Amino acid sequence: QVQLLESGGGLVQPGGSLTLSCAASGNILGIAAMGWYRQAPGNQRDLVAVITSGGLTTHAESVEGRFNISSDMKTVNLRMNMMKPEDTAVYSCNVRRFGLASWGQGTQVTVSS
Repeated sequence: QVQLLESGGGLVQPGGSLTLSCAASGNILGIAAMGWYRQAPGNQRDLVAVITSGGLTTHAESVEGRFNISSDMKTVNLRMNMMKPEDTAVYSCNVRRFGLASWGQGTQVTVSS
């Protein structure tokens, strides 16, 4: 069982920056990938970015060039730059380990002036 603790959400103005962090604890050996998803009201939960234990990263097209994911497979960070109102959502941390997924509780990110 992996426990995930997220931090860093909040309110930011358009064009601003924010960093989300997620710390994993418990059975963290064998984590294959860590990532971030987001869900806006009325929408499905979508992948934002993911990084594998081998260092391969994937970013959603909507955040490519603005967001950057990094991780040591214990903590995963999401640096968000040039933020837009459409980035407003609940962001959730995700860990994949031996074919199973664990989720954080989610943190609200609001982009508004």
